[in-house]
Amino acid sequence: MTQESTPSIYERIGGAPVIDELIEAFYVRVLADPLLAPFFHDSPLDRLRSMQKEFFCMALGGPVSYSGKSLAHAHHGRGVKPEHFAHFVRHLVETLKDIGVSDEDADHVIEHINTFANEITGTSY
Repeated sequence: MTQESTPSIYERIGGAPVIDELIEAFYVRVLADPLLAPFFHDSPLDRLRSMQKEFFCMALGGPVSYSGKSLAHAHHGRGVKPEHFAHFVRHLVETLKDIGVSDEDADHVIEHINTFANEITGTSY
């Protein structure tokens, strides 16, 4: 298989329908987490879910452009620390497994999402 014909992670996990399912199930977990729920107290959840779907589609190689604010701008001043990001990722892993994404593809999703950690937490290593 050539590089050009290798399916993206977005395609391998099932595209938009799976991203929709992922984000809906994921936010049930996140909003139930006492460490993370306060970050979303005043957030318009429908818009947040919509932006997350766009972001995940784009980040995983789908045919969608992300139209939201930069991650650094959206998270600036919100107090998101590396431990919050780690909780977020843990919920993401659990949700990916729950919806049937293979361990290999889940690992690739997490690899991609982890590349945005510094923008979200405002830290650099």
